[in-house]
Amino acid sequence: MWMIVGLGNPGAKYAFNRHNIGFLTVDLIHEFFGLPTWKTQDKAHVCKIDWNGKPCLLVKPQTFMNRSGESVIPLLHFYKIPIENLCVIQDDIDQSFAQIKLQSNRGHGGHNGIKNITELLGHSNYIRLKIGVGRPTIQKMDVADWVLQNFSNEEVSILPKLLELSINSIEALINQGYPKASSRFNGTSALTPKD
Repeated sequence: MWMIVGLGNPGAKYAFNRHNIGFLTVDLIHEFFGLPTWKTQDKAHVCKIDWNGKPCLLVKPQTFMNRSGESVIPLLHFYKIPIENLCVIQDDIDQSFAQIKLQSNRGHGGHNGIKNITELLGHSNYIRLKIGVGRPTIQKMDVADWVLQNFSNEEVSILPKLLELSINSIEALINQGYPKASSRFNGTSALTPKD
């Protein structure tokens, strides 16, 4: 079984924040698979889907971002999911908006959700889909304020393509494995797609 975790903050006021791109991605996967019923388990919304014959658990932690590991680690153990089958979807300020990257065994880069998961897991040897949201466009704006802002109107117009690209990379990860998926999708952007 695969476990696909979208990071975000629960609640309507955070729904379209840049920090919630993980939730948005998982929500679209959920929609593609016919809106199966969410259940609450280990402080998260979870549901099972069958992705091309491979069972997957979709997870949206409901703990707020900086305590995401309190959901992820118990679920990982409960479902006996191998660490190589964990993929955490996060926003990434160090990539341009609409660019994506699959990575494993890297530092948290200041991302509090990833930091908490890594601390509770005891290592960083799991896959992350990093979706670029860029850095603040306003001079001297705090990064925390930036990621907790809603996407701009221009960014919203690109979101469907970005979410589709992100989901395609996860599908490749599940079907082809990490090396092939990362080689194919890393550096790809919804603004300037790679051939």
